[in-house]
Amino acid sequence: MTGTFSRGLVAGAAGTAALHAVTYLDMALRGRPASTVPEQLVDAVADATGTAVPGHGSTRDARRRGLGELAGIANGVGLGVVFSLVRSAGVRMPFPVGAVVKGAAAMAATDVPVAALGVSDPRRWSREDWIADAVPHLAYGAVAQAVVSSIPTPKERVLPRQKATGGLVGRSLLLGVAAGGRSSLGIAGPTLSAADTGAVKKLASLASLAGELYADKQPATPERTSAGALPARLASGAGGGAQLARRQGANAALPVLAGIAGSAAGSFGG
Repeated sequence: MTGTFSRGLVAGAAGTAALHAVTYLDMALRGRPASTVPEQLVDAVADATGTAVPGHGSTRDARRRGLGELAGIANGVGLGVVFSLVRSAGVRMPFPVGAVVKGAAAMAATDVPVAALGVSDPRRWSREDWIADAVPHLAYGAVAQAVVSSIPTPKERVLPRQKATGGLVGRSLLLGVAAGGRSSLGIAGPTLSAADTGAVKKLASLASLAGELYADKQPATPERTSAGALPARLASGAGGGAQLARRQGANAALPVLAGIAGSAAGSFGG
């Protein structure tokens, strides 16, 4: 039997192998050189942390290359574990959708740090640059999706997920709107309303709500749509939708999406 973590490791490793295979195939067909972005990213991280890659000349270059490739492998394998956890949480996607979502997530996990650290500006990339970046990541997403969907965990075998109803999606949307206004409501709402929730969990949920109400009154609290606050609200909306879906034994894909959409609406419109 394969557990969630081991399945994620397999999915991430297989996806990373597919990404590298497509990348090297592109290099062989087009005769293009290897990307220097991994080494540049290593340099940028070293500069940001006040450290330096040891060595000189070719020795240092080899270490930069090795560190860059290891970071890419860790990124791919780590995302595989995340995808497996998401599936274990009840999110089921059709193969084409899952492949694109996972490929886009892997692409963002690389390109966002590259842009944030000033290594490259994706806004200036050509169409060929985008294709060379997107196709290998799509291959990663397709293989990772194939692995996580074809290897159910023991719990997934005995607890199949049903199709989400319109009512469930609607409640997830409303819960997301509430989470956009008060991020703790995304998780606290389902916890407080569940009949089988223990007193300790309910008290903890009430404490989180009270803490957020107090924090909102403080002048140093960031705006709900700021880069530091918005991701937490979106995650809360997604988590709330997943909790509602789990309670009904339903596929959490649409409830999670509705929760995210609702929290975005609540954050910007509240």
